[in-house]
Formats: sequence, structure tokens, C-alpha cells
Amino acid sequence: MKPAPRFLVMGAGSVGCYLGGCLQHAGAQVDFVGRPLVLQTLRTHGLRLSDRDGRNQFLAPAQLRLHEQVPTACHPDLVLLCVKSRATEAAAQELERHLAAGTPVLSLQNGLHNVTLAQAVAPGLNWLAGMVPFNIAEIGPGCFHRGSDGQLAAEEHAPLARSADWFAQAGVPLALHADLKPIQRGKLLLNLNNPVNALSGQPLRAQLLDAGHRRQFAGLMREALALMRLDGAEPAALTPLPWNLLIRILCLPTPLFRLIAARLLRIDPQARSSMADDLAAGRPTEIDVLCGEIVRLAERLGRRAPLNEAMVARIQTLSTRTTTTP
Repeated sequence: MKPAPRFLVMGAGSVGCYLGGCLQHAGAQVDFVGRPLVLQTLRTHGLRLSDRDGRNQFLAPAQLRLHEQVPTACHPDLVLLCVKSRATEAAAQELERHLAAGTPVLSLQNGLHNVTLAQAVAPGLNWLAGMVPFNIAEIGPGCFHRGSDGQLAAEEHAPLARSADWFAQAGVPLALHADLKPIQRGKLLLNLNNPVNALSGQPLRAQLLDAGHRRQFAGLMREALALMRLDGAEPAALTPLPWNLLIRILCLPTPLFRLIAARLLRIDPQARSSMADDLAAGRPTEIDVLCGEIVRLAERLGRRAPLNEAMVARIQTLSTRTTTTP
């Protein structure tokens, strides 16, 4: 029998804890690197995993390998990079200091350019792009819940092909693609709802049932989609609906929307965006790699993206207030 693979989760937040926990529960060896506050919670409460399909798994504190820094003499078969995008360069540099040259690192972060940034500061590692389509929320101390559907995606590469069976055994199957960029662009479009959700103060499902919030989300997507197409970069469809039709459906009155978009509403009532969590905790948000990405695309094309510009300004103002309040 082949020995169990070893994974290193760089960034033990919601995504990192959930995916790392699923892999460990399936029998893999997993090391978690995270912030002291998160690690202390895990040391006290352990790691509980749940999802909308009935998963209920628990790893006791004594079963968890927890680290504030990349452990010395660590030789993972695969690293899952799950830090926020603003921490990409620092995390990449730390990984390169401690890991063997050529170690594969799969970026499972929001945004389009994390692999490029990481490759520039840590060229000795093997950087791979990935995408997490589903929502994960911390619903209690050490309790991480997947509240929506979707399949992990990554670019085709031999180390990922070797790990694919373990992701499948862990209940988080990984689909490999020759070109991941269209999928990343599609995820960026859907992630434009994150700031809308954060500002709404509501869980995702309740927010999507509010016509005003839906129209705001649709406006951000419409603006971004037009710019992507002007740039010749068509995003992959990540829902059963073509983008133009999805935008139109979002703008329907709520009774019609509820009827037509039943699959879009297959979200747990407790699911919420990570940006809502960041604002509530007084942490910086990822608005710069979401709406900010659309603003920069517009500037490069000699255009404007006023709706996304306004959203960046609103979130940045609110984030500054929450991070500076005693």
C-alpha cells in the first residue's frame, strides 16, 4: 500500500481548515500553518467539518498538527496556499525558505494573479493555479461548514493528477483543466457579490432574495462582463445559465426570481461571504482583487468601471473604520 500523502495547508482559515480537515479525515497527513488566534481555537475545540449534504466529521485537538510557521524539515507532497491575496508574497517567501526546490504549491485563493505574484518572489517552487467554487463559513469555534455546491478546479499538472484520488476520497473532488483562466474569470464575476453581501448584513441566501441587493450584484457583473469581453477574455459559465441570462434573472422581481433561480438558491441559510466575516472581525478585505481587478482592467482598456469603483471606495472606507476602531 502506498504511504499516505502529506499536505501542508498554508493559511488555516475557513478554506484551509475545511479542505485540510477533509483530507486528514480521509487518511492523509496534514500540517496546518495559521494565525495564533485560529490555532488556539483549534487547540481548544478541535476541527469539526460539516456540509449541506450531511457531512459531520471531527478531528480532536490532539490529532491536529498546528504551526505558526512552516515547520522545519517539512516535505509535503502538495501545499495548499489558502492565505488571503494580500499575504501571497509573504507566504510564498516563507514557503521557499523552508521547502525543497520544486515543491508543488496549489493556490486556492481569490483573484487572478496570485500565482504570478508568488512565482516572482519564490521562483524555486512549482506554482499551480486553482479555484474553490463553494462557500465555507466558520459557524462556531473550530466548526467549518460548506454551504453551497461546486467542484474544486485546478490547472492540469502531474502532482495534482497524483493527488486527485485523495481529494475524491476526501469528498472534495478536484477537476483538472488545460486552461484555468476562463474559470478564474467566471469565479471573479460571481465573487463580485461578496461586497454586496458584506454590506447587506445578511446571509447569502437572504441577500439574494432581496431585489435591491440582487440588482446591485447584477450591475457589478454586467459592467465587469462587458470589460472582459472587450478585452477578448470570455469567462467560463459556472452556473447552468449563460452570463447574460443570469444577469437578467437577477433583475427579475423576487417571486419570479425565486421560481426561476431555484438552483442558484441551493445555499444554506447560514452561509455568508468571507468579506462579511473580515469586516465583522475588523480585518482588511480582498476588495482590491475583486472589484479592484475590474477597475484596473477598465483603466488598462482606457475605460471606466464606475459601479466597481464605487464599491471599492465603500468597502475600503468601511474597512478603515473597522480596523481603526478601538
